[in-house]
Amino acid sequence: MPNNEVTLQPSTIETIDQALYNLINDGFNLHTKTNGGFKKVPVLWIFPERSFNVKNKEIRDNVGKLKLPLITVERSSFEKDPSFKGGYQANLFANTSGPRGYRKHQRMIKKNIAQEAPRERATVKSFKDVKQHHYPIENKKVVYEEIYMPIPVWVTSMYTITLRTEYQQQMNDLMTPFATRTGNINSLLIDYDGHRYEAFIQSDIAQGNNLSNLGEEERAFQTKVTIKVLGYLLGDGTNEEVPKIIKKETIVEVKLVRERTIVGDRKPWESDNDKYRDI
Repeated sequence: MPNNEVTLQPSTIETIDQALYNLINDGFNLHTKTNGGFKKVPVLWIFPERSFNVKNKEIRDNVGKLKLPLITVERSSFEKDPSFKGGYQANLFANTSGPRGYRKHQRMIKKNIAQEAPRERATVKSFKDVKQHHYPIENKKVVYEEIYMPIPVWVTSMYTITLRTEYQQQMNDLMTPFATRTGNINSLLIDYDGHRYEAFIQSDIAQGNNLSNLGEEERAFQTKVTIKVLGYLLGDGTNEEVPKIIKKETIVEVKLVRERTIVGDRKPWESDNDKYRDI
């Protein structure tokens, strides 16, 4: 009985983070006018160590100040919310499911008739019954091919996108795509490493400018955009083997084979008086 396994790329928290980062860095691909011309705005993931950011000459000048404009991405929260989930919402309490114990909450997603195994059985049966290969007969022992895959675990990740600029015109250039890119809705799809997630741009865009402050600090424009991502996890990361898609064939017949010479049986076409073999 064939047992085929196809390894899946696991969907982890880092996979969701990378998908969101690629959306901002490559998908939106924000540009604006600077003193050096029309340039792409750098996108910085906010989690690296401070010692690394301080030494990064691409985003800081000679005295250590940030080179604006700049976009930072931060995962602000992570939650497993039962009320916010995807299409498959069932739960299996046992560690195994299915007729032959498929591991890691496997769920059958497809079932169809196998081609090779039933054809071979039908050929043998037709030759046995009518002495002719491929003769059309009724075959009740049909082999089915079942495909199983792990059930995703839905999680919610909140990301804060911070836009920092020196001029109002630059801020207008960076804010506009977040309002217009999705049209009159606020959702879009993000993907990475073969996995696809739903992202929702929240309607509240908070601005934190210091224009009203008449202090001596440098003028700066700051806007925060929040994106809510409905993601899913497959596997336990490095704590478990990678998730798999399993393809198996059903069992239609079980036979127990025994040796006649061991149990002392006789030939069925001989009489009881003629022993087949004396032990």
